[in-house]
Amino acid sequence: MTIGDDSMDLTGVKVLIIDDSKTIRRTAETLLRKAGCAVITAADGFEALGKVVDDRPDLIFVDIMMPRLDGYQTCALIKNNSALRHTPVIMLSSKDGLFDRAKGRMVGAEQYLTKPFSKDELLGAIRRHALRAA
Repeated sequence: MTIGDDSMDLTGVKVLIIDDSKTIRRTAETLLRKAGCAVITAADGFEALGKVVDDRPDLIFVDIMMPRLDGYQTCALIKNNSALRHTPVIMLSSKDGLFDRAKGRMVGAEQYLTKPFSKDELLGAIRRHALRAA
């Protein structure tokens, strides 16, 4: 697939990346902007909650291990809000355990990606969840 391919066109898809790692945020932001996405970033769950309400992203990537409000708590808060519950949430983690995946499903996450993630994994998750929801 090439970027010019219509099935790959993600122009205008609004994505929120929540991760306490500046490197992860920047890497994902760069990859997604090149694919045409509008990207919003947040360093933790508290910062993200305001952005979710204000910006209404089409899809959210959230790191699990963060200070103050972790990814599971952030996802649960989003999914428990009637106005936001249909927003797809993709968990990001350096841990690839069955327990972590199950816990992500329990709080309402649509998918679970293990770091380091590839460009194809990020874009595939957006195509699978955000474009289907649109």
